[in-house]
Amino acid sequence: MSNVVIGIALALLSSVAYASAAVVQERLAELPVSGLAKNPRWWIATALNGVAAILHLAALRAGPLSLIQALGVLTLPMAVPMAAATWRRRVSLLEWKGIVFTLAGLVGLVLLIGSAGTGGVLTMTQLVVLLVVTGGVLVALEGLSRMPRASLLWSAAAAGVAFGTSSAVSQTITVRLTDAGLSAVLTPLVLIAGAAVAVLTVAGLLLTQRSYRDGLGAPLAVSTIANPIAAAFIGILLLGDQITGGYPGTALALACAAGAALGVTLLAASPHDGGHPAVSVSASAPD
Repeated sequence: MSNVVIGIALALLSSVAYASAAVVQERLAELPVSGLAKNPRWWIATALNGVAAILHLAALRAGPLSLIQALGVLTLPMAVPMAAATWRRRVSLLEWKGIVFTLAGLVGLVLLIGSAGTGGVLTMTQLVVLLVVTGGVLVALEGLSRMPRASLLWSAAAAGVAFGTSSAVSQTITVRLTDAGLSAVLTPLVLIAGAAVAVLTVAGLLLTQRSYRDGLGAPLAVSTIANPIAAAFIGILLLGDQITGGYPGTALALACAAGAALGVTLLAASPHDGGHPAVSVSASAPD
């Protein structure tokens, strides 16, 4: 029981760190990519994301996957009020409704797809195919976000796919290192997987940064949904995972996804989402 308590505590701290990073990133949403490296706040956000990832991994070592993953979605209800506070406004009723629907759908999805993992690993062929397909999906989603009158939620979806794929590839690295020890570090599979995780993580951070230009709530909800869904697809198609509960579980997962989608719609429709004060981010950020 003590290990579970430790896992819960670490998962909560991870959610706080992720939420804090999201709030900092939103403040820099209007900066060009070339200007991010020059801004100390970007490095603070990057450090917070790194700490959050380490805490999440530590939580998974101490507690059951289904519970820890479910607690991870608390990033959304934490980040939206924190962002509202930084802009000195109240969270609207519509936003709270969106948070509730999104959170309920996410918890259901995580419990259904997060507890059925088999701990499988990708083969070299599977890894290469996965990275090629993921690259194509990311390019397509980002392309959609740049079309006239398109929504930056496509960038948020791309960020979620990048992070979800990174998590799935990270599992292969972890299992290989656990089975073979440090000698596995220099194997081609682990080297390529490690490089892929680094690239996907950076891509996810930049795509997330771009998606926050229209506000925090809806993009964060979309990326949070896309992350476990992408990981679940990879697990089911390549690693032998199954959705808990068979066909009834699949039907329930679809219902949860619909609930989460409704929540995102409410967040996107909120008059406050994307309604930042008329203050230049670049002017307010330190040089």
